[in-house]
Amino acid sequence: QVRLVESGGGLVQAGGSLRLSCLASFSIDDRTTMGWYRQAPGKQRELVAALSSDGNTNYADFVRGRFTISRDNKDTVYLQMTRLKPEDTAVYYCNAVTFALNPKYDRTYWGQGTQVTVSS
Repeated sequence: QVRLVESGGGLVQAGGSLRLSCLASFSIDDRTTMGWYRQAPGKQRELVAALSSDGNTNYADFVRGRFTISRDNKDTVYLQMTRLKPEDTAVYYCNAVTFALNPKYDRTYWGQGTQVTVSS
């Protein structure tokens, strides 16, 4: 069973930092793109950052320059968040997309989310 488990959320003051971790129950290989999304109360889930298997990164404009997505060589993806703002308050979700030779077998997985609260 595929699982993504996030950790590292919490309460932090504006201007502070947090590092989120996402542990996958599988080895992240060259067929997988990992990402972080967030959802604030009353808002839609939105992409924060993504990391493709070839190392390319994609950041939402509202976090570019403040957040960094990275991974280890096995099964963990990180989101380093700096200069946090109250508007970064949300539940942060880890996402994995595995690509198959036949696109109909592509799969998307989600973690359970971790709460990040930034106080002003």
